[in-house]
Amino acid sequence: MKKVAVIDGIRTPFVKSWTLFDRLSAHQLGALCVNELLQRTDLDAATVDEVIFGCVGEPVDAANVARVISIYGGIPKDKPAYTVNRNCASSFESVTSAVEKIRLGLDQIVIAGGTESMSNAPFLFGKDMAVLLMKLAKAKTFFEKLSILFQIRFQHLKPISALQLALTDPTCGLNMGQTAEVLAKEFGISRMDQDAFALRSHQRAIAAREKLREEIVPVRIPPDYEIVVQDDNGPRENQSMETLAKLRPVFDRYTGTVTAGNSSQITDGACVLLLMDAEKAKSLGYKILGSIEHYAYVGLDPSRMGLGPVFAIEKVLRQSSLALKDMELVEINEAFAVQVLACLEALGSQEFAKRYFSSASNLGLINLDILNVNGGAIAIGHPVGTSGARLILTCLNEMKRRSLKRGLVSLCVGGGQGGAIILERE
Repeated sequence: MKKVAVIDGIRTPFVKSWTLFDRLSAHQLGALCVNELLQRTDLDAATVDEVIFGCVGEPVDAANVARVISIYGGIPKDKPAYTVNRNCASSFESVTSAVEKIRLGLDQIVIAGGTESMSNAPFLFGKDMAVLLMKLAKAKTFFEKLSILFQIRFQHLKPISALQLALTDPTCGLNMGQTAEVLAKEFGISRMDQDAFALRSHQRAIAAREKLREEIVPVRIPPDYEIVVQDDNGPRENQSMETLAKLRPVFDRYTGTVTAGNSSQITDGACVLLLMDAEKAKSLGYKILGSIEHYAYVGLDPSRMGLGPVFAIEKVLRQSSLALKDMELVEINEAFAVQVLACLEALGSQEFAKRYFSSASNLGLINLDILNVNGGAIAIGHPVGTSGARLILTCLNEMKRRSLKRGLVSLCVGGGQGGAIILERE
């Protein structure tokens, strides 16, 4: 099959929701990235075959948000675009969908990525209120409308957070934080270990700020466009174990260990990658940043969804005939500190491998010196539909800096799935 090259990528700063980007929509963030990518690569937009975007909270006022992003981003209107949703792996899915099309010769040049504006997640009315509003809209006389208005009670007016609903898994009844608490108890991971991991994430993100600017397009904030955001605003320079220790557990107030400090941040942001048939890229004179060599998706118990990377990594290594020790750089999305720590323990556990993979030996140990070296979602943030593309971009850029050949990126997926991608550089 054709080799698929990643030429370049760009992302917005990742910004804590309800702060600087709260007036920017998902399609505006995505379009900024597409436009900047075209300019940085000096790519003729007419040569793009397709645009694919991942988005979890797809905006109701921009259905098929990839299409809206494509047009506003400067891609000709005769070029198709579509949106995918695999929850936290949505932009993984957009990238691997592009890979499949290029490998099969259906496309040669694809822009793929993700966008998420969690600030703009709507508040909803319950079903009873919706029924009353529909009746009110259909009422023809003043007295009919007045009669319906008198039926409205205070409880009907209580809004329901779409974001809260989206972060709760209907198949197991647990929200994402509660699934993290399941892993904390199963693997016996302490609060102190979780906080120490979170602190490391902040320290590494702060130390990498100059490097990360290479992959970030500065964003001017409307309506005055006087404020320019050029860095992620989640990393805290003054973060400390003492500060983290003061935070109360969020999801299990009495025996829990998962706090806002050792969890990923709710975030707005977008990221795009330019993918090409490698031969096409060479013919156009482009330098190749890296290539998508192997990838795998898995399903698992939704209540233990945080272990998704373990099962996905096992599958992608088995399919590629590679070993974990062959990976020179690793990115595992930091949905929760305990979730990554549980994955590391499971990967190194012979008992886990025997139970779930019928293997006599563990998958291997990951040295923390090569894991999330520029910080992770605990510090940088986790705009759910965007994070997968960000992991790929950050990993490839760091592989280039270190002249490394092979990297691994993985994440857990709400609903009980996992994804893993092996990246290579010549």
